[in-house]
Amino acid sequence: MRRVGALLLAPLLAVVLSSCGRSTKEQLAATYCPEPFTVQDAQRLTRFKPGPGRDPRDILFEATLGRAGTQCAVKRDRLEIDLRLLVAVNAGPSMSTGTASVPYFVRLVDSSGTVREGRDFNADFKLSAANPRGQSMEELSLSVPFASPSDLGAYRIAVGLKPTPEELQYNRRAEGR
Repeated sequence: MRRVGALLLAPLLAVVLSSCGRSTKEQLAATYCPEPFTVQDAQRLTRFKPGPGRDPRDILFEATLGRAGTQCAVKRDRLEIDLRLLVAVNAGPSMSTGTASVPYFVRLVDSSGTVREGRDFNADFKLSAANPRGQSMEELSLSVPFASPSDLGAYRIAVGLKPTPEELQYNRRAEGR
């Protein structure tokens, strides 16, 4: 009787174990899920108080873009992308109690460098002397249509903070470029 039970159990076990593999859609999503990259000069932002001063005492806040990552799923003829990115902020000497609004962008770029989809966002932080730092894991969703799965290999996701031209020049000088 034990031998018959073992013979019946072996095929059942094989069926159960074979279902542990990834489906075709899961394999496509894993293969073609674009990893985000941070645009050069868009990882840091130093915001100054209004007015002419630009020394360290005039800094309202400094922000950085931390790690970013994606998770994807294929649904019919679309790649659904969940993007997560970390925005961190530190109050500067000129920040009184208030909100620091950190602008950032997300761009879906194709193989030719053309922006297929782009959005701008703000991460808002309530800062004070008692709470001079903050961070936020920003979560966004993108949807990419495709005719053939091979179309998906050409997409990239560009992310970055949005400094003004003046802030960009300050960052470049501070980094010695």
